Amino acid sequence: METLERIQPNRQVMAFIMMVFLSQANPEPICYSVLEETESGSVVAHLTKDLGLGIGELAARSARVVSDDDKQRLQLDRQTGDLVLREKLDREELCGSTEPCVLHFQVFLEMPVQFFEGELSIQDINDHSPVFLTREMLLKIPENSQPGTIFPLKSAQDLDVGSNGLQQYTISPSSHFHVLTRNHGEGKKYPDLVQDKALDREEQPEFSLTLVALDGGAPPRSGTIAVRVLIMDVNDNVPEFVHTPYEVQILENSPLDSPILSVFARDADAGNFGSVSYSLFQASDEIKQTFSIDEVTGEIRLTKELDFEQIKSYHVEIEATDGGGLSGKGTVFVEVVDVNDNAPELTISSLTSSIPENAPETVVSIFRIRDRDSGDNGKTMCSIPDNLPFILKPTFKNFYTLVTEGPLDRESRAEYNITITVTDLGTPRLKTQHNITVLVSDVNDNAPAFTQTSYTLFVRENNSPALHIGSVSATDRDAGANAQVTYSLLPPQDPHLPLTSLVSINADNGQLFALRALDYEVLQALEFRVGATDRGSPALSSQALVRVLVLDANDNSPFVLYPLQNGSAPCTELVPRAAEPGYLVSKVVAVDGDSGQNAWLSYQLLKATEPGLFGVWAHNGEVRTARLLSERDAAKHRLVVLVKDNGEPPLSASVTLHVLLVDGFSQPYLPLPEAAADPAQADPLTVYLVIALASVSSLFLFSVLAFIAVRLCRRGRAASLGGCSVPEGHFPGHLVDVSGTGTLSQSYQYEVCLTGDPGTGEFKFLKPIFPNLLVQDIERN
Repeated sequence: METLERIQPNRQVMAFIMMVFLSQANPEPICYSVLEETESGSVVAHLTKDLGLGIGELAARSARVVSDDDKQRLQLDRQTGDLVLREKLDREELCGSTEPCVLHFQVFLEMPVQFFEGELSIQDINDHSPVFLTREMLLKIPENSQPGTIFPLKSAQDLDVGSNGLQQYTISPSSHFHVLTRNHGEGKKYPDLVQDKALDREEQPEFSLTLVALDGGAPPRSGTIAVRVLIMDVNDNVPEFVHTPYEVQILENSPLDSPILSVFARDADAGNFGSVSYSLFQASDEIKQTFSIDEVTGEIRLTKELDFEQIKSYHVEIEATDGGGLSGKGTVFVEVVDVNDNAPELTISSLTSSIPENAPETVVSIFRIRDRDSGDNGKTMCSIPDNLPFILKPTFKNFYTLVTEGPLDRESRAEYNITITVTDLGTPRLKTQHNITVLVSDVNDNAPAFTQTSYTLFVRENNSPALHIGSVSATDRDAGANAQVTYSLLPPQDPHLPLTSLVSINADNGQLFALRALDYEVLQALEFRVGATDRGSPALSSQALVRVLVLDANDNSPFVLYPLQNGSAPCTELVPRAAEPGYLVSKVVAVDGDSGQNAWLSYQLLKATEPGLFGVWAHNGEVRTARLLSERDAAKHRLVVLVKDNGEPPLSASVTLHVLLVDGFSQPYLPLPEAAADPAQADPLTVYLVIALASVSSLFLFSVLAFIAVRLCRRGRAASLGGCSVPEGHFPGHLVDVSGTGTLSQSYQYEVCLTGDPGTGEFKFLKPIFPNLLVQDIERN
């Protein structure tokens, strides 16, 4: 037969989760029988068929067999459904003289929990012979004993029961005696020796007989004892007990040598025939080990510890014998009174040590409680602490189920230590505690959470590639793989933004890197979203906004818009000699591609043909006369104006102005002072001036158009990268007039826009707007 699994008797731990908490039990037990001494491994029954279950259902539902006592004498083959013996069963060892001998067991199944009661009746076989406690029996009979007198003999003991037990007694043939088998009230059989003829001590003082005890087995077994009969002188009074039967109660925890009671018997004879001695009569080994009697006083004392759970009462036969050999019989009934000396017992049948969080009501453990005491001492109460999310449910008889009260949250508490307390109702109360540790396993129910909803990072333009510009961080309250966070860049809302070529993120630690050098003049700010995703199943994620602000560096020199420096004929400004001090000669217009203080421009006169005649305003670039002009002042002047920004280090640019002093503007052309004395050269000079003015205007127009084209291209590229633009809701563009008074020959307008950055108040020149007068002047020239 296939070797079956071993079942530990005291504790069974099974890992399973059960979804049904109300068990069903078969109200009627299933009954089987087996002969004692049957070999271990023998099949008792086929439970699959008897329980009405399908093939393989016992294995699928983790069927178990549990006996009422601590020893597991049965085991279940889940595959075949056979209930087999784990060991040989000795009926006499299990039940003693109790008949019938029934072994109670339970079969319980899981998913759902279901119980079946079972009874195994152990049938007796004739494996014991009747045995007398001594080899020889001495019987003293007075010679005046009359025929028909009955003399009790010592009985034999047979551990078998029923028909295999002791049935009758016989004695060796004798002309004076025969044996009579009598039935005791408890079903035991005792031999009595019956006198058939009158005795004469002088004729035969002694008889030697053999008493035979026979059981009812097939074939019968027997035991013998020698009976020696001595014929005594006449003693015609038998000792008689004053009270019989005696009844007494004694606590099971009574100390050894405690007095139980004293018996007393009277004998009417005198002398030696009236002297009485006491003894236990036909006492079993258990009686002899438990009690002793004083031969003289008749006091019975306790010689062995009592256990109510093993033996609840004793039937003690006592004998009072006088000096003449006559004896009287008495009975003492000793009732053992239970005391609360057994703590409740708790046996785990099923245990689940780990429970997933967020699961509905889940079975943690199935266990059985028992108290070996009786009455209130054997009644128990089972409880767990009130502050735990678990409840106890009575399931079947003394079985309980420990279940969760609702879903658990690992992030709130990952481990529970549950103390199951079982208390009896005895005095004093005894209790037993058992600790169960339940671990709550993690479920991916928490998304990663960023430490901030948005991050603002700063990076200075012209940075080195792969520069670490900052980090984002997210945490996950889950555990294990559910808490491992991976970072990523999310697709930008603007499909034209090449985000992956600008920045990258480390997927493990959230560090952000600028992949290439950034140019503030092209890209001032960059917004994108990053995601944090855990490794749970299904994965959970969250997002955060990252704003990267590019800090300006002073990497652009001032650019002079007017006067143009394109290598063509220089632009000449005309100033009347009658001009007052502070007369506006011209205005230097310059811009800087940087921002902030890097774009703050200042102007100064670097060189002049005649120092002190002209001055430049530092903040607006206006060139004005510093004093009255005189005839002694030269007609031509060359001024070098330096334009410098406020960066660190500062960058600068210079521009050259040519100033011509004239007497007035009434002529269609303006003759030079040195040509005024030669009227013959006036007409050629005018032609030269017109040609020069037309050339300068043409070159200026070409330069302006080229400059506009370059700026438009740069602005279109900046708009695609999030540069300076005028989004909806921002300030509209305005025209800034850069015009002169006095002799400034042209007037300019520039369209500017605010950058929309709340952190700065700067503006940028985008393109010049030529007035109609300028166009007409160009056409006229």
